[in-house]
Amino acid sequence: MTPRENPPVTAGGEFDLIRRHFQRTAPPSVAAVALGIGDDCALLQPSPGGLLAISSDMLVEGVHFFPDAAPEALGHKALAVNLSDLAAMGAHPLGFTLALALPRVDDAWLTAFSRGLFALADAHACPLVGGDTTRGPLNLCITIFGELRPGQALRRDAAQAGDDLYLSGAVGEARLALELLRGTPWATAHSGPGALSRLRERLERPAPRVALGQALAGLAHAAIDVSDGLAGDLGHILRASRVGAHLELAALPLPPDLAGLPEDRRFECLLHGGDDYELLFTAAPGDRERVQAAARASQTPVHRIGRLTPDAGQLRLIGTQGQTMAVPTRGFDHFT
Repeated sequence: MTPRENPPVTAGGEFDLIRRHFQRTAPPSVAAVALGIGDDCALLQPSPGGLLAISSDMLVEGVHFFPDAAPEALGHKALAVNLSDLAAMGAHPLGFTLALALPRVDDAWLTAFSRGLFALADAHACPLVGGDTTRGPLNLCITIFGELRPGQALRRDAAQAGDDLYLSGAVGEARLALELLRGTPWATAHSGPGALSRLRERLERPAPRVALGQALAGLAHAAIDVSDGLAGDLGHILRASRVGAHLELAALPLPPDLAGLPEDRRFECLLHGGDDYELLFTAAPGDRERVQAAARASQTPVHRIGRLTPDAGQLRLIGTQGQTMAVPTRGFDHFT
């Protein structure tokens, strides 16, 4: 991490902040990291013939998280959303950089934030290799690097008509947690005791499905992580691959806390909620047992929730009685 020439944020300055909270005493033990924090650039050395997978995500206070978000959970989520992007490509993590804007230096906050960040980084052998710090409104931007073998990337444009459609885990709980935190009347009126404490973990500490993504590399045709809503993110695959989909309502896993919601609100959470970071992917019908074997190997529940059709860009929901309805493939958009 290379501090900029801004006014010092503490008497010790930015170099001291980095040394105390982000520069670890032991160098990264990942073979791909030839040089980590401390120079103008980090040096990564992917496997011979490997492809680099690179993604960036930004979390802004008041947009992506509440001002009172627990710093340890925030450190976890900042990296989790980037690991989820690698998972959606079937990539193995190599390392990441962190650009951090702080309105002031709070050592207790930074200690908790870095604890959450490094706990997840260590769990996935993904070391911090550089970045930047500056003064400003609280803003976290991570760029992550991974690698995969040529021909194994789970691209959005590789889905095929006739493919099975799969979802890892379940969706909708993070959206309900968000509405409970906002005090939205329909959410509070139809949620049982302790719902927020159960659901807040899904919103603030998502589990990136890295092991599943790696197990699906070379098996699944296309994949995406569900960050902006199931229907919206599925729409990205449909448009990129020029196919349609039939989504079976009865096959969608229904988390218990969503079961008591009014039907329209339940559909809103399931189809258009965000921040779930599950994997949505397609695979050939003949590979159903191999998909379930990948799910077992990665210890990740996987549900077959529909199939792809030749109707480019068209998403239709198949109801429990066999009725069909069109579903808009809209997702969350920061500018609409």
